[in-house]
Amino acid sequence: MAGDGRSEARGTGRGLVVVVGSVNTDYVMRVERRPHPGETVGGALLEVHGGGKGANQALAAAICGAEVELVARVGADAMGNARLAELNAAGVGTGRVLVTPGWASGVAMITLTPDGENEIIVAPGANGLLVQEDIDKVADLLTAADVLLAQLEVPVATVARSVQIVGARAQVVLNCAPFHPLPEELAGRVDVLVANELEAAALACRSVGGVDDAIEVGDDLRRLGPTAVVVTLGAQGAVVVGPGLAEHVAVPATKVVDTTGAGDAFAGALAARMAAGEPLVGAVEFGVAVGSATTERMGAAATVPAHLRDRRPRPKSDAAR
Repeated sequence: MAGDGRSEARGTGRGLVVVVGSVNTDYVMRVERRPHPGETVGGALLEVHGGGKGANQALAAAICGAEVELVARVGADAMGNARLAELNAAGVGTGRVLVTPGWASGVAMITLTPDGENEIIVAPGANGLLVQEDIDKVADLLTAADVLLAQLEVPVATVARSVQIVGARAQVVLNCAPFHPLPEELAGRVDVLVANELEAAALACRSVGGVDDAIEVGDDLRRLGPTAVVVTLGAQGAVVVGPGLAEHVAVPATKVVDTTGAGDAFAGALAARMAAGEPLVGAVEFGVAVGSATTERMGAAATVPAHLRDRRPRPKSDAAR
């Protein structure tokens, strides 16, 4: 697949992003420090936010101006109802989200320390029941997409089926989070693989110690099949590696409050700009700006900097910068 030109901007003009992924409720415990094994730490503050990588990325794409449809499962419970109401209010289409009686919606328990770092434990609930047959029933939606955006908080076989149905009709962006080894048949159908430095290191079976390492790892990961690879590096921004392309995108000056959801904000913003026809490097630059702005406030909801809210796609001649 590499070098076949599939990473070129080729949207239909609708700017439709279809997200196949998870919907969770995030219970965030703000603590001064994490407990040691067997220790109880008091004085935490509890916050409840909408979450799940699928929902977060769908919201981010919608906030960034894309038309967005979400394919997911929630439980028949108050958490699922609340998440669907939030998504609808933000302009995310939820007509293809299935409500699953007898199952709880997904939940994430998050500890957050004053340095903005987090640790997350996820109970997938209904997310784990999104199966290939569910994807077959939304084939009409998938084949209308400009960008298919997926993550790995739902079964990998379900993601693979989504990518198979889309084929070459749309650009496929796969966020390899949480980490899972990628089947060859899935990796070979991906236009843009997005991974943070830990996920990229696990996929490539080597460490990532900075920008230069990330570029080398991006090259390694392209051999798995993706046309292009984006490795996000937190405070160091991201690197983009593709055919004839290896570029570092730096992060704007940022005062970090909460890193929860920053990677999802990046992925959603990236997909939105790709669906609008922007070449990959420009879309990554936009995603980095949105991801970094998101860390300046509590919660996982994406934040678009004011100076970028009306940004137009860059011309295609920027694609191979």
